[in-house]
Amino acid sequence: MPFIPHTPDDIREMLAAVGAPTLAALFDEIPPALQVGELTALPEALNERQISRLMETRAAETASPLCFLGAGAYEHHIPAAVWEIVGRGEFYSAYTPYQPEASQGTLQVLYEYQSMMAGLTALAISNASLYDGASALAEALLMAVRANRKSKSKRILIPRALHPLYRRTVHAIVHNQGIELVELPYDPTGGHTPIDALAPYAGQDFAALVIAQPNFFGVLEEVDQLVDWAHHHQVLAVAVVNPTALAILKPPGEWGAAGADIACGDGQPLGSPLSSGGPYFGFLCCRQELVRQMPGRLVGRTVDLDGETGFTLTLQAREQHIRRSKATSNICTNQGLMVTAATLYLSLLGPQGLEQVAAACHANTQTLVAQLTQLPGVSRMFARPGFHEAVLRVPRPASEILDGLLARGILGGFDLSADYPELGDALLICATETKDADDLQRYAAALAELS
Repeated sequence: MPFIPHTPDDIREMLAAVGAPTLAALFDEIPPALQVGELTALPEALNERQISRLMETRAAETASPLCFLGAGAYEHHIPAAVWEIVGRGEFYSAYTPYQPEASQGTLQVLYEYQSMMAGLTALAISNASLYDGASALAEALLMAVRANRKSKSKRILIPRALHPLYRRTVHAIVHNQGIELVELPYDPTGGHTPIDALAPYAGQDFAALVIAQPNFFGVLEEVDQLVDWAHHHQVLAVAVVNPTALAILKPPGEWGAAGADIACGDGQPLGSPLSSGGPYFGFLCCRQELVRQMPGRLVGRTVDLDGETGFTLTLQAREQHIRRSKATSNICTNQGLMVTAATLYLSLLGPQGLEQVAAACHANTQTLVAQLTQLPGVSRMFARPGFHEAVLRVPRPASEILDGLLARGILGGFDLSADYPELGDALLICATETKDADDLQRYAAALAELS
């Protein structure tokens, strides 16, 4: 017998309490045309065994292909212990720790996470409050406009080599606030944002300069030069970084003479599975001087009346506590579950483990590029150092090649034609530490059949 949450007696008692003779009378204000009526499209109910067989069949039909698709979401090995621990009730159901006396475990996890991210970026402060990398960048730019006391401008310099979805998200969030995004071109040979691209804007008033490391093409930028240019012109430097890359690359806090002012990005590589696009989480770090302009949740360490170490939310610049119009930000999430996974991931790998992951990603990408560029008509698009990803020129439309690779059980990369039509037939590929020599050879063999 199917489970029915309310018995007929329960329903009669509730209807009597509100003075309605029937359930239909309870909803009589809704026009009949807008009422769902019978749910005829729903299939007949299945028992547990039937459901299991159905799911097994569908799982077999949707077996995961070999993934060489990056473009902002990366397939990394996640130690089994991460989600075994995250799935425990005390973590899985944890919400915003407004009551420190009842949430010391959650608060400590967030504090440890913030400490790790601050160390990874070489910046003093980290929060734990953002949806994903794109919204983190939007909040970073809003923060930069508020924080740059030397500028009265609402103009932002943003590179075209930044992730196109990041650029679209930022525009959607900030354009109604009167913030102008000025796009910087990339070098067609190197794929980076050359310092010369900034020359036309010297002496003009800008609030911030966005610097991606690596950029969307996987190319490494001249970050020291870009940061120094920004600071020389009273512009805040906002870094968009891949957290895995920070294990082997110079962190934003050490870029240039004084370091970047704000750093942000997507934390998905730190223990979050691909999951068909989410949930992920964004991270945001900054210099100590800018902390009062940082949105979201900040956890601090303190002592209680007995002198014991405790943790609590501090500097809460959020809409629940003050008038919405005066709030630093109306960002409302802490993505606590994904942050907990990231904390466990970083704890289990440690600095050496994360460095090994980053090195393996770089080595695999370089090996794959070397194999693929031996094929006729395939060449590397940009002749600069990179990390994690690379752009290849291919002899046929990228969409055709990707379709052919998918038919062979391979997600071959990201088609750049829609976002960068000037590149022609170009493919963005990625190889992480999850790939071995056989996987790389399989990709090369499949592409050889299609070239």
